[in-house]
Amino acid sequence: MKIKGIRWWMVGLVTAGLIVNYLARNTLSVAAPTLMKELDITTEQYAWIVVSWQLCYAFMQPVAGYLLDTIGTKIGFFAFALAWSVACAAAAWSTGWQSLAFFRGLLGLTEAAGIPAGVKATSEWFPAKERSVAIGWFNIGSSIGALLAPPLVVWALLHGQWQWAFVIVGVLGIVWSVIWMALYRHPRDQKLLSDAERDHIVSGQEARHSDAGATKRRWTEIIRSRNFWAIGLPRILSEPAWQTFNAWIPLYMMTERHMNLKEIAMFAWMPFLAADIGCVLGGYLSPFFHKYCKVSLFTSRKMVFVFGALCMIGPASVGFVASPYMAIALLCVGGFAHQTLSGALYSLTSDMFGKNEVATATGMGGMAGYLGAAAFTALFGVLVTQVGYSPLFVVLAVLDLVAAGVVWVLATSGDRAPARKLQPPMVPATAK
Repeated sequence: MKIKGIRWWMVGLVTAGLIVNYLARNTLSVAAPTLMKELDITTEQYAWIVVSWQLCYAFMQPVAGYLLDTIGTKIGFFAFALAWSVACAAAAWSTGWQSLAFFRGLLGLTEAAGIPAGVKATSEWFPAKERSVAIGWFNIGSSIGALLAPPLVVWALLHGQWQWAFVIVGVLGIVWSVIWMALYRHPRDQKLLSDAERDHIVSGQEARHSDAGATKRRWTEIIRSRNFWAIGLPRILSEPAWQTFNAWIPLYMMTERHMNLKEIAMFAWMPFLAADIGCVLGGYLSPFFHKYCKVSLFTSRKMVFVFGALCMIGPASVGFVASPYMAIALLCVGGFAHQTLSGALYSLTSDMFGKNEVATATGMGGMAGYLGAAAFTALFGVLVTQVGYSPLFVVLAVLDLVAAGVVWVLATSGDRAPARKLQPPMVPATAK
């Protein structure tokens, strides 16, 4: 029996994995007000806990990407997901900020495979014209995970202890790991894939994404290429915004807008719901611009990035509003903006790098982004007590606008040698 549109079921499986991935990383930010009180953690110490995760995540991303390109998407994603689930649950045994920083560092090391695995799976299962849409759908998992964290963690705090939240999310990750191992297959091994859908996938892929035309450059060659820096520099500049939203929104709502725990549970998820919309809409904007603005598919990706960066003017204005609800609304614009431009950047990465190097390139770009985020978070933890949140939100918007300029100038589809034209796929005799 064949399943129609099974490539969308595969991207749904990736999406579920990223939901658990981001649920694990966002559990800390929602539990932070309670954790900081019970474990006597200062704002600066909390910043270092976040930085420990970001640094470990940053340095592990290229390693995770290389391993995924080497051992394959299925085994690689399973191993990392199982490891991050155990690391998340282990945080329940933290007794102070140092031990919590250690466990969060382990989580960062193991979670680093999430996005590279998603991009790699998408490059395997989708033709170029559908890739931005598919990436938009799997990227929605990051926002849904962040969206689910506030109600889940607050429920654990109100009905038990903060430790429950970390253990529950860890168990969810283990369950997903087993499901992934049982269901995911590469298109060449998927017996439920119809011949017509296989031809649709293969005929729409560039030579560097086909089994016959795929090559693999060394990471040293990738890092010297113009197109790597076309994604690496924008990641450095844009990642601080998303990491600030993930790590600081609950604290901002409590300390700056004077909301209580129940109000945080009611409103802290909203920017991530808006981010979900950005993931999906951003994916569809690329083919929209391609069709109606009469530009190449590659240029349409860059236009989506610029659109997202311009929307970051919303959260930059948060300091000018008195209403906490209007502040949440502007942060929602920020969540929408970042995930719109983030999906465009992943699409550009999948366009510019071949199937056997796309996870490596994504991981190396991720390392650059999270090093930038870690540096900004370290400064944020010190400056937020001196200048407040508002000026720092302005800085985030400026960084994204600069990133848009870098993408527009540096990103080019001609970084590699021209890909040979794909021959029409062979039709199996049994399908004639």
